[in-house]
Amino acid sequence: MAAMVRGVASDVVSEILKKVSRELRRKVETVTTDLSSAMMLTVRAVFPKAMLINDRFHVQQLMTEAIDQMRIAFRWVVLEEENKAIKEHRARRKAVHTRAEKDLIGEWKPVRMANGETKPQVMARSRHILLMHKSKWNDQQKARAAVLFQMFPDLEKAYNLYLSLVDIFNRKSKPAAARLNLARWYNDVEAFGYDGFSKVIETFENHNDTIVNYFEDRLTNASAESFNAKIKAFRTQFRGVGDIRFFMYRLATLYS
Repeated sequence: MAAMVRGVASDVVSEILKKVSRELRRKVETVTTDLSSAMMLTVRAVFPKAMLINDRFHVQQLMTEAIDQMRIAFRWVVLEEENKAIKEHRARRKAVHTRAEKDLIGEWKPVRMANGETKPQVMARSRHILLMHKSKWNDQQKARAAVLFQMFPDLEKAYNLYLSLVDIFNRKSKPAAARLNLARWYNDVEAFGYDGFSKVIETFENHNDTIVNYFEDRLTNASAESFNAKIKAFRTQFRGVGDIRFFMYRLATLYS
């Protein structure tokens, strides 16, 4: 049976899935989802025997999003400092009257960091650095990261917490050992004391068991996310979808 359901409302999705016989649904052993409470509720209602797993990559994404919010906050600080410096420079030029004095002060020139970029440029261009593992950085990104972390050491500490989480997920641990490792990591996040990590901490508190379930068989929904990305890219080519039935036909033709 194939069906297309609009939205993720648990009652609507559950009603569709329950059209599959209970006998077949009880044979489902595991279901991997994102951190959507609606989807988790659906799984528990429809697949009573399935072990629910919260996808590790969505858990990691919470950390990178929180770190990026920290970067944005620091970026505003940098922009404010630069605007203040520009204003003071203009005031100095305005205070003098001769051309020679103005030439002595010179035009405004932003400070260049060790990698040749200005502070605002470093902050704006660091987003993708913080969203990936440092093992994937190229030389330019490594140089930018060095400047970034020298400017804001707390950002480096936060990023290292993300790396620690990735290392825990990458380690082939048994669930009991993984639970202990995650508890220690959780304590480190709390000790760091950044308010922006509150959502991450709450997620671990609320979904600790389903996150640890990943370590049973190390299952993720990466294949589903990859297929979803392909659908979005296909939809973008047509700048939207006018005829849904034809769109579904094209998808089935290309990817079935």
